[in-house]
Amino acid sequence: MTRDTVPDEAAEPVITLLVVDDHPVVRDGLRGMFESAPGFRVLGEAADGAAALRRAEELDPDVILMDLRMPGTGGVEAIRELTRRGARARVLVLTTYDTDSDTLPAIEAGATGYLLKDAPREELFAAVRAAAEGRSVLSPAVASRLVSAVRAPRTPGAEPLSAREREVLALVAKGTSNREIARELFISEATVKTHLTHIFAKLGAKDRAAAVATAYDRGILG
Repeated sequence: MTRDTVPDEAAEPVITLLVVDDHPVVRDGLRGMFESAPGFRVLGEAADGAAALRRAEELDPDVILMDLRMPGTGGVEAIRELTRRGARARVLVLTTYDTDSDTLPAIEAGATGYLLKDAPREELFAAVRAAAEGRSVLSPAVASRLVSAVRAPRTPGAEPLSAREREVLALVAKGTSNREIARELFISEATVKTHLTHIFAKLGAKDRAAAVATAYDRGILG
C-alpha cells in the first residue's frame, strides 16, 4: 500500500460462525462454502447439541448454523438452552425438515431464522448476515406454515408429537423408566421429563398410562 492509499474503513465486518450438524460431509461443505466467501469465518464445528453448547461458550460466534435432528441432544434442546443462558449468538436453523413438529418448537425455543438445506448459496449468505443483525429469516415454506399455525384454532391434542417425543412415548409404552429412557436415547433424565410434559400436554393426558392409551387410540403407537 502506498503512502497516499486510504484504508477502506467501510469494509464489512467479518461474521463468525459455528457449524452444528451430525454429518461430517455437511459440516465440511458448509465450512468450505463460507470460508471461500468474503465476510465470514468459521470458528468451529459440533456434531450434536451438547457439543454445540460447549463450543458456543468457548468460541462466542456471531451466528450458529444449527441442524435439528441429531443423536443425543437435538437442535431444539440446544437452542432452548442457549436462550436460557442468554447466549450472544444468533441461531439460524439449517435442516431438511419443515414439518410443524420441527419448525414451531425451534422458533419458540429462540431460533432467529429457519432455512432448508436446499437453499441457494446466496440466500444462505444473506440469511446469515440478517441473523447476525438480529433479523428473522424464514424459508417461504416455513413462513407459510407459521402463518397457518398462528391462524389455526388451537385445540387440545391437535399438535403432533415430534420424532423424539414419539421415541420417548414408545419406550414408555414398554414400561421403561425415565432413567432407562435417558440411557437408551443418550439424553438426560431432565430432558426425558421435559419430553413427557410436552407429550402429556399434546395428548391431553394426565399421566403415562393415559398418554400411552391415547397414543394407541389415535394410531400414534401401533
